[in-house]
Amino acid sequence: MNTFDWMEAYPHCVTVCDTQGTIIAMNGASRDNFKKYGGGKLIGSSLFDCHPESANEIIRNQLAAQTKNTYITESTDKKRLISQVPWYQDNEFGGLVETIIDMPQEIPIKKR
Repeated sequence: MNTFDWMEAYPHCVTVCDTQGTIIAMNGASRDNFKKYGGGKLIGSSLFDCHPESANEIIRNQLAAQTKNTYITESTDKKRLISQVPWYQDNEFGGLVETIIDMPQEIPIKKR
């Protein structure tokens, strides 16, 4: 049996919440990224305690409608691709998975 844990080995942040917005899983990159907020101790806490109300409204809408949200954040030293998508188990909505990918300042766009 293969015991490879792809999520833990994945080099980008992966954070998973349930249908109520409670954090239920974080990989190593996510725990490290959010260590100043508690890292792995955030598991079991609410996403709504970690975001401003403007973001909480978006999260509530995503949870209610089971929709995705993808965007890029930019600061003076980095760009990040944020992807928040619904996850399902046995065809039942389970919550959201957020992936955060650090991007280079200049990124090529390839048309296919």
